[in-house]
Amino acid sequence: METKYALLIILFVISGVLYYNIPSATHSSVNVKKSFVSRVIDGDTVVLGSGTRIRLLGVNAPEKNMSFDIRATVFLRKMIQNKTVKVEAHGTGKYGRTLAYLFLDGKNVNKEMLSQGLATLYYYNPDKYYNSFVQAEKSARLSGKNYWKKSPDSKCIRVVLLKVTEPEKLILKNRCDKKLSIYIKDSARHTYYMTIKPDSEFTKTFSHIWNNDGDTLYIRDAKGLLTFYRYT
Repeated sequence: METKYALLIILFVISGVLYYNIPSATHSSVNVKKSFVSRVIDGDTVVLGSGTRIRLLGVNAPEKNMSFDIRATVFLRKMIQNKTVKVEAHGTGKYGRTLAYLFLDGKNVNKEMLSQGLATLYYYNPDKYYNSFVQAEKSARLSGKNYWKKSPDSKCIRVVLLKVTEPEKLILKNRCDKKLSIYIKDSARHTYYMTIKPDSEFTKTFSHIWNNDGDTLYIRDAKGLLTFYRYT
């Protein structure tokens, strides 16, 4: 009798585990369909005719009120708004948006944002598009397109130290004889504004900002032009 009850308990636990894991598996499944784009919110977020909000996978466009954000939004709007695209959906993100790759006339829209220098690479788990996305971003960076346009002060800043383990620390050196107003940013949305005095060092500490598995440090001047870039 005790064995029978033990087996029932085990079966109950297993069924509970399966119940709560099945939605997770379905959540991450790939769904491909054609949809009408009714509105472009910004350089990486759009709304479909159904009301579904889409977050473009693999890319991160400039945030609102930051350099090149309007240019990225306008470019994406001209490309896909009021048009029917193929949506390759990969589940839902933490803000409730559907994560997806969009395709128009055979072109990967997400990749096109990288090629134009209007977004940067933003990946957690590399997939079948990753390598081509890396090359698209590299091409835009080497040609200095839009978001990758270099600042005239690009030779002024030197990174003395970027420590990505706790406690995280960044030390910058201003090698020019003028005050520099800059902001630094990682691959996500963390942005910090600062001013560095002429021919001096600047130190800032962080906590759980830089991803130990790989992150990007962007340093830009007051106009948003690239002063320094490094993948860590």
